[in-house]
Amino acid sequence: MAARSLDESVYILEPMTLDDIEEVAAVERLCFSNPWPLAAYRRELRDNRGNYYIVLRDDPDAEAVGDFPVQYGASAPRRQGRFAFWPLGKRDIRKQAPPIIGFAGMWHVMDEAHVTTIAVSPDYQGRGLGELLFSTLVDETIRREATWLTLEVRVSNYSAQQLYRKYGFTIQGKRARYYTDNNEDAYIMWSESFRNPAYIDQIDVLRRRLHHKLSFATSGVSS
Repeated sequence: MAARSLDESVYILEPMTLDDIEEVAAVERLCFSNPWPLAAYRRELRDNRGNYYIVLRDDPDAEAVGDFPVQYGASAPRRQGRFAFWPLGKRDIRKQAPPIIGFAGMWHVMDEAHVTTIAVSPDYQGRGLGELLFSTLVDETIRREATWLTLEVRVSNYSAQQLYRKYGFTIQGKRARYYTDNNEDAYIMWSESFRNPAYIDQIDVLRRRLHHKLSFATSGVSS
């Protein structure tokens, strides 16, 4: 399905379900040379006490009403427009599920959360949707009262590293030959402590900037 223009975009964040696995896998194959097997997703979703997986959909029929994901410590802003992000799980359940264009997931064990996967379909990249997914994982880490969030990233993936640095992540180590498709090394990146109020304030600022950027992306107004 061809991506629609930004001025027609209405995106929906939802929890990933078992019914989503094949579509998620199709998006993953477009993005990665070593995708997860379907059985891995089934295992994660069937025993999800310490897991968190979400999908991002492009709804071709929704009417944009200006809803945004709930912000921690603030009311969600509302504005009219054809571009909207609806809160997790708020799509009309009577409608057929719109196509999945991105997804993300993480593990949570005691004080640590660990990003396991994040991807946006190539046709939709460059719109801030990867940052939206990553920001949602950060918010979930805060909600679960974990202290840190960590992840691995290819040493050659400069754009992803730049995003993570923007959110206060720093390189704390390297895993040699971590990626089996080409034996590329991975950097290990860690967030600052979410117990630090100044860091939470920094995340809040980044979240507001992202929502501002996305909300004005279709109006021709420079942000």
